[in-house]
Amino acid sequence: MTLDPSGQGEAITPAESFAALLRSRGLGPRWDLPAGSSRLDPPEGTTVLAFRYADGVVMAGDRRATSGNVIAHRRVQKVFPADQFSAVAIAGVAGIALELVKLFQTELEHYEKLEGRRLSLTGKANHLAAMVRGQLPMAFQGLVVIPLFCGYDEQERVGRLYSYDVVGGSYEETDYATEGSGGRDARLFLRGAFTPDLTEAAAIDLAVAALVAAAEEDTGTGGPDLRREIYPNVVTVSGSGFAEVPEDRVAASARTALERST
Repeated sequence: MTLDPSGQGEAITPAESFAALLRSRGLGPRWDLPAGSSRLDPPEGTTVLAFRYADGVVMAGDRRATSGNVIAHRRVQKVFPADQFSAVAIAGVAGIALELVKLFQTELEHYEKLEGRRLSLTGKANHLAAMVRGQLPMAFQGLVVIPLFCGYDEQERVGRLYSYDVVGGSYEETDYATEGSGGRDARLFLRGAFTPDLTEAAAIDLAVAALVAAAEEDTGTGGPDLRREIYPNVVTVSGSGFAEVPEDRVAASARTALERST
């Protein structure tokens, strides 16, 4: 373990990195753009959000992936556990984003096995920033992945969340963060409705309502589909750890949000 050069917290060293171990054996993850792929129009995940509530952080994402102006998939998962006390959400090119999440999960698990303890929350956020920066050559050609990251700080006993830019810049957000094509609309909704003392139940309702509001304004964002039983992914991260909100609970919030929006 070492401190990262910016002094903002721990960072995974090459000796502790699973990706570095693979590269040392010629098997490392590659982000090279295949020849002729500049003509590709790959599926992209759209809207994700996260915000703090009284006991931690809630994170949510819609289920739609688009390819240009076409709906490519209706049931894409965009919110994942990073480890027991953190979560990551993806926006951007879906295939690359999913591989980035899998590698991030493996890196954190590898570190924990080597060190016998979890990396600090700041260290996790810093390492994810380095991974986003590592796929910068593909971003320059339009294959962009931008995550959101959140977790429960076991030392400070508080939920924290981080946003990123395309070159790997990491920014801790004090209240809420959004990303994706409907991120602006979701952020506007949260600006008028968010309070930091929300209960977990109220936070779940607000997360779903913000996605419904984004779907009304942004064609790339998929709102809840009651007929097909397609609902947003919603998770919480608190002192009890990562927890996925049951689908029936999300469905109830979705029905209420849709009724209020009409």
